[in-house]
Amino acid sequence: MTKADKFTTVRIAFAPIFLIIYILPELFPSTAFITGCILLPMLCFAEFTDFLDGFYARKMNCVSDFGKLYDPFADVVLHLSCFFCYVHTGYISFIILLLLFYRETCMLFLRMVAAKKGVAVGARKGGKLKTVLYIATSFVCLAVDSLIRCGIDVSAYTNVCEIIITTMSILCVVASYVSFADYIHSFKTLFFDKN
Repeated sequence: MTKADKFTTVRIAFAPIFLIIYILPELFPSTAFITGCILLPMLCFAEFTDFLDGFYARKMNCVSDFGKLYDPFADVVLHLSCFFCYVHTGYISFIILLLLFYRETCMLFLRMVAAKKGVAVGARKGGKLKTVLYIATSFVCLAVDSLIRCGIDVSAYTNVCEIIITTMSILCVVASYVSFADYIHSFKTLFFDKN
């Protein structure tokens, strides 16, 4: 496993840790403040590893077909885990999460089909834009939630926050399916080859 792949592994390992810490106050209410203080920095670090794995893969000239599949897989595990948390606390609709889950599952299947035919489907511009929207939406949800956990009253901005998060969530779905259609179109001869 290369150094870049190790950074990618951090994101996968971080996903269940984030989920556990996120729901911890439900079991131990006294932990609300501390979780509100640490969740954002933790998510920042996890997302930073996405930059680090790409940086080291290019710097050490170890860009691999495995890495092209492992990196988006780690992103999906982390982002869907975060979105599950936000659905649990009511920031994001369950329908949004379900649509994103369908898209990501189908995309992983297509990558497996391509890999079986000897082609590693790397990230395209549409997929990268989708990921940026996922990250931005996740940070907005977590920022609002962290303020509440830290005892800061944001009730006066509840409607504004709901509108922003709902809009960003819808954009995530739109971007994810547009990019999915782009992958299908770009690799249609590969995916629909009868051989």
